[in-house]
Amino acid sequence: MLPRRARMRSSADFRTTVRRGVRVGRPTVVVHADAVDDSDVLVGLVVSKAVGNAVTRNSVKRQLRHLARSVLPQTPAGSRVVLRALPPAARSAEDLRRDVSAAWPNALERLRRREGFS
Repeated sequence: MLPRRARMRSSADFRTTVRRGVRVGRPTVVVHADAVDDSDVLVGLVVSKAVGNAVTRNSVKRQLRHLARSVLPQTPAGSRVVLRALPPAARSAEDLRRDVSAAWPNALERLRRREGFS
């Protein structure tokens, strides 16, 4: 489980991150990242019905939470990250792990270059 203080809950935070932030896509996931003047790192998950039934979506959400928790310590303060699962995310946990591991740091690097974010 992500720490309570790291969960994005506000629809405005989701909307701002997705619309204003950088985007990195992979076959199973799209990572949106944005920077704000804050000391917290917030992570949000989007798993639509296109991914599968409720059991499948919850399984993908659990996997995403676990993967996000592993990269959270390397994420700079003030980051907002939204992980949006795509339908192939339900097929292979290994593909999802590989894609999140590649896309997350790539999104943060793009954000750093765009905004001089450290």
